[in-house]
Amino acid sequence: MNFKIERDPFIKALQKVQGIVEKRTSIPILSNILIEAAESDIEITATDLEVGLKGKYQAKIGKEGKITVSAKKLYEIVKELPNLEISFSAKENDWVEINCGKVKFNIVGLPPDEFPSFISTKEEVFLEVESALLRKMIEKTSYAICNDETKYNLNGIFTKVEHTENGQVLKMVATDGHRLSISTGEFIGTANPELLKGVILPKKGIYEIKKITDEGDGILQFAFINNSAVIKKAETTLVMRLVDGEFPDYTRVIPNSNDQIVKAKTVDLIHAVKRMAILSSEKFKGILLEIYQDVIKISSSNPELGDALEEIDIKYDGAPFSVRFNAKYLLDVLNVCETEHVLMKFKNELSPSIVTPDSDETLIAVIMPMRI
Repeated sequence: MNFKIERDPFIKALQKVQGIVEKRTSIPILSNILIEAAESDIEITATDLEVGLKGKYQAKIGKEGKITVSAKKLYEIVKELPNLEISFSAKENDWVEINCGKVKFNIVGLPPDEFPSFISTKEEVFLEVESALLRKMIEKTSYAICNDETKYNLNGIFTKVEHTENGQVLKMVATDGHRLSISTGEFIGTANPELLKGVILPKKGIYEIKKITDEGDGILQFAFINNSAVIKKAETTLVMRLVDGEFPDYTRVIPNSNDQIVKAKTVDLIHAVKRMAILSSEKFKGILLEIYQDVIKISSSNPELGDALEEIDIKYDGAPFSVRFNAKYLLDVLNVCETEHVLMKFKNELSPSIVTPDSDETLIAVIMPMRI
């Protein structure tokens, strides 16, 4: 097998799969990518058995065939080559020769027959979702994904299509037990049974979807096959195994009697919380919010470093109260609120608090306060 390809598209193709391949694995083939040359294209496939990515790229095919090579080493090599056409050839005993200008590399590959098979999607019916919408929804929820591997049913984003009075909505939910984020968006078309019931998309797969949506707007196609989600955009196909287990009933966590409402300027609050976090405890990142009529005092204290205090103007006309938050949890929410003002809704200092963008109902975040 041999082909020729321009350096820049080859680099982009190899860069795409770096997040998929297993860096440390007991199965050597999973550190490799499968390169297949046929007709006028090459296909590059990577998988860790949980998430897989396949992309098709234009090339000059001299001889059809396939080979697997180290994803990391090939990327490092191509990145350092001069900006000229690259010649790629698979030789006997699964060795690969790479030529570019006056540069020549010979690297060891592995037999392509050992590479895991990729799901066939030729006969599947795909539903469509706007890339821009999905990108925004992932940004508004992914920060709350649980990183504790033992809580496997929280290691992803719960995704579901629901029927409402105003039509169908796509809903994405993430929680780590300390905070919860819910994002909604308009869904057009016929949802399949999996989305109507709800699925948990895995954390690693979510970040790969985000990378695809970052490449530009357009339509993403979704299908579900054998407990896996398949996402297609142009010549790129992403496959991920769905997270097993039941997602908790998040609706029970959302408080409905938080009647102490604070309206603050989002940018002012972000900067104040960032400043106060500097002197907060390294481990707990706790900051204190003392809320009075039309003013909020944000403070932090660390016996080893000192203390800090800042006041910002707000809109609030209730009785004074105090609440303590993990600064990072609060910042994560504020950073995805895209409106000029943000609403914080409280019941008391120990009950879950709600944070939402003002005049935007597509995001609801719930944060558990720290004990004062």
